[in-house]
Amino acid sequence: ARQPSAPAVTAPSGCAPAQANAGPDQRKGVRHVYVHAPFCARRCVYCDFAVHVDRSPDDHAWAGLIDQELKRLLQTGGATLAPALDTLYVGGGTPSLLGPRIAGDLSRSLGRSRLSAPGLEWTMEANPESFTPALAEAWAEHGVNRISFGVQSFDRSALEWMGRLHDAAGAAAAVSAARSGGVSNLSVDLLFGLPGEVRRCWRTDLERALSLRVPHVSVYGLTVEPATALARAVREGRTRRPSDERYREEYLAAAETLAAAGYEHYEVSNFALPGFRSRHNQAYWDGSPYLGLGNGAHSYLEGRRLWNERDWHVYADRVSRTGSGRAGEERPAADQRRLEDVWLSLRTREGVHAAALGPAAMEAARGWAARGLGRVANGVARLTPEGWLQLDGLAVELDAAATRADPVRPDAGDGPPSPGPVDAPARRAIFL
Repeated sequence: ARQPSAPAVTAPSGCAPAQANAGPDQRKGVRHVYVHAPFCARRCVYCDFAVHVDRSPDDHAWAGLIDQELKRLLQTGGATLAPALDTLYVGGGTPSLLGPRIAGDLSRSLGRSRLSAPGLEWTMEANPESFTPALAEAWAEHGVNRISFGVQSFDRSALEWMGRLHDAAGAAAAVSAARSGGVSNLSVDLLFGLPGEVRRCWRTDLERALSLRVPHVSVYGLTVEPATALARAVREGRTRRPSDERYREEYLAAAETLAAAGYEHYEVSNFALPGFRSRHNQAYWDGSPYLGLGNGAHSYLEGRRLWNERDWHVYADRVSRTGSGRAGEERPAADQRRLEDVWLSLRTREGVHAAALGPAAMEAARGWAARGLGRVANGVARLTPEGWLQLDGLAVELDAAATRADPVRPDAGDGPPSPGPVDAPARRAIFL
C-alpha cells in the first residue's frame, strides 16, 4: 500500500498568490486525472492510506463506480475534461490486483479519444506479487505506458517487518515482466528510515534498485501515523520510532548514490534519468487543475480543493445511490495559497523565485545558502538535500519573510483554511 498520488494540498505555482486556473488550459478542460484503486491483499504495518483489504476485488464493480462518478461530474458540470489528457495516473492501493480488464474499462469511461494523444503519460501502480507479463501486455494494449512498482525494499527481513508479500526476486521478475509486456518507463518506490531493529542495509537496497535499470526511483521516509499497526507497536513499547539521525543519513545516502548514477534529484522524493520525470506528479507541484476519482481521491478545480469519501464502502454506497462520492470542499484563503505555493515550489528542483517575494525573503534564502541548505542564483532559491530535510520549516520561514515585506494582505478565501503542509512534522515532507 502506498500513498495515493493525488495529494490533498496544492496551489498555483510561482512566487506570489495568483488567480487559480485562470489560464487557457482550464477553459479547455482538465488534462490530468487520478483514479484511486483502494484494494490491497494486506495492509502494511505503516499504512494509513485509503485502502481496503481484499485479495480478490471485483474489478467490474470498481470500474462501474468510477464510470458512474465520472458521468455525473461531466453531466452536472462538476468537472470538464480536455479533449485529450496529458496524464492519467491509477494509484492505490494495488491496481494490479484488479487485473487486466481495468485499463480497457477506464479507456471506455474516459473516452478512447482522450487517451490517444501521442504524448499521454498513463501510469499504473502495481505490487510485484500481483504483476505478470500478461497483465502488462493487456494494459499496454489500451495505452498504459508507465508502471510504478511498490517495491519498498529488497531485504527479506525488512519486507517481512513491513508486511509486504514479495521478495527481491519477485521485484526483479515484475520489472522484467513489464518490459516483456511492452512497458519500459518504470519506477520503483523505496522506503527508508526504518526502526533500528530492522537490520537491513539501505545502500544495498539502493544498489539493487539501480541494478534493475529503471529510469525512475522514488524514496519515501517512514512516518508513524496514529491509526496504524506501527503506532500501536510504538505505544506498547514493542518497537521504537525511527531515529532522526538514521532518517537523515539514509535520505542523504539516497541523494548521493542516485545522483552518482546519473539520476536527477528533481523533487524532494523523486529521482529520474533525463526525460523520465513523472509528468503527472509535476502537475500537482505546479498547481495545474486535476480531477480525482474513487474513494479518498482529491481534486483541484477552479481554485477549490475537493475530496471524496475515504472509506471504500461509504464511497461505493454513495456513488451507487447518488452518483457522487464527494465528501467536502474548500477554497483556501490567499495567505494560505501563498504558503502552499512556496512549499510546493521548494519541493522541486526548480525552486522558488525568492527575489519576487521581497528583500527579506532573499536575505532568508541567502542564509540557507550560507548554511548549506540551499543555493541562490538569479533570484531563485533551490534547496539542497540537506535543505529538503527541513522543507516545512524553511517554507514557513520564507513565507514569513515575504509577509514582513508585504504585511497587508486581503483574505480572498470564502471558507475556513485547511491544514497546510507545515502542520505535519518536518520529516513528513519527504513522504508526501
